[in-house]
Amino acid sequence: MDHTQQNGKAEIDDSRAAGGAARDKLMDELKNAIGEAETWLKDAASQESIVPSEARARFDDTLRTARIDLRKLEDSVIGHSRDAAKAADVYVHDNPWKSVTIGATLGVIVGLLIARK
Repeated sequence: MDHTQQNGKAEIDDSRAAGGAARDKLMDELKNAIGEAETWLKDAASQESIVPSEARARFDDTLRTARIDLRKLEDSVIGHSRDAAKAADVYVHDNPWKSVTIGATLGVIVGLLIARK
């Protein structure tokens, strides 16, 4: 395997790893936001343990953080997608016949699957 192919595969692996880490962080933030919302609703119902404006401020802050993290995840996914697309472009330019063969094979497989229905 030449250096260009190794770099392309490394770019794709890095993109997958970064996307997975960002997705995990976002899920943790969303779980935290849901937990805060449940706490806020319970506290608003009892109105004993916390002042409603404080609970709302905490909830708004948690929601704002989750939105910011979601935007960061989106930017990260877009950036890594561009890197993967560039790596695929380099691979296709360096290996045009392999790329044509792969594309034709995929086309035949999809055609067969569609024809079965």
